[in-house]
Amino acid sequence: MKYKGRCHCGAVTFEVEAPEILEVERCNCSICTKSGFLHLIVPQSKFTLLSGEEQLTTYTFNTKAAKHRFCKVCGIKSFYIPRSNPDGVDVNANCLDPLPASMKINDFDGINWEQNAHKLAQKSQET
Repeated sequence: MKYKGRCHCGAVTFEVEAPEILEVERCNCSICTKSGFLHLIVPQSKFTLLSGEEQLTTYTFNTKAAKHRFCKVCGIKSFYIPRSNPDGVDVNANCLDPLPASMKINDFDGINWEQNAHKLAQKSQET
């Protein structure tokens, strides 16, 4: 199924292909908790940026492996390149428009990322 998504102001829009009933992760690390990010990790081939490349800025921290992409206008992070799946895209399910009718939310212990990252490693693989 194809979903449309966007940042708050609409400057950044995208499309993502994912199952009808989404299975997403809610991470307890500092950046995810503060931003309310619900993780939908997909292969890059399932993600298309439709507009707003010029409105994106990138933030990195710690290992600098994850590329957090934010809209320069409204500050929303609607997707990013995750450290756990650098060959994929991690979409914020809260930025899908409209929100899916059904989502299964799994808690992920990102505070202890090193011990748990292996649980996400397969998410960007083609199915």
